[in-house]
Amino acid sequence: MARVIGLVAYHVFKESVRDKVLYNLVLFAILLISASYLIGQLTAGQDVKIIKDLGLAASAIFGLFIAVFTGVGLVWKEVDRRSVYNLLVKPVRRHEFIAGKFLGLAGTLLVNISVMAMALYAVLALMAWRQPSLVAAAVDVPVLDPGLLKAFGLIYVQLLIVTSVALLFSTFSSPMLSAAFTFGLYIVGHFNRDLAHFDNVVASRAAAWLSKALYYILPNLAPFDVKTAVVHGEAVSAGYVALTAGYGVLYMAAMIGLAMLIFARRDFK
Repeated sequence: MARVIGLVAYHVFKESVRDKVLYNLVLFAILLISASYLIGQLTAGQDVKIIKDLGLAASAIFGLFIAVFTGVGLVWKEVDRRSVYNLLVKPVRRHEFIAGKFLGLAGTLLVNISVMAMALYAVLALMAWRQPSLVAAAVDVPVLDPGLLKAFGLIYVQLLIVTSVALLFSTFSSPMLSAAFTFGLYIVGHFNRDLAHFDNVVASRAAAWLSKALYYILPNLAPFDVKTAVVHGEAVSAGYVALTAGYGVLYMAAMIGLAMLIFARRDFK
């Protein structure tokens, strides 16, 4: 089973890295990170913080576009081209097909996030080299802060959750609707915490129960956003990163399991 999943993942990864859209998004993110260096020059004393903030934000945004627009077509393209019929007559089970698709895109996202992280560190290293005074002034937060890797790590896990949601929708919906649903859940996921206290502002018990149910069902993406804390040198413990990442793994596992169930019951006749 592992060999079949690995083969599917490899082909997805190979196809994804050949996609010009991905290269364009990564290039645009790198250019934006580089442009942040110029923007930072306009604000005296805040150069490093602006560059880190814009670099992390650019990586998260463009990673989101890669996850959504590639994820929603993972299954739909195979069905639209009718190549899924050739795949399923081979010794490839449907759950292996879904797992391989997810792992292939996960590998693609890892490469892209790594490239963006290296680009941000390169810009910061250039600043430190050209302006040694910044290194001396950065007492609380080093210019080349290793803590940025924690932010990048949680961005990556968050993007995997988005990918799993996009993959789920792609098993039964069109790319346009799947993208709309995924973007909608991404936005709601960053305000999900408010649903936990919705019963304090409504009198209806039914509405309160519904908000509680949605709070546990919908993804809670706010904890993955540690950009502000990292940029300002606030401590982000390894325990917090591990706990948040663990929640992400459990949620994406649930989404992938549901996608496997739907795809297994789908009739392609």
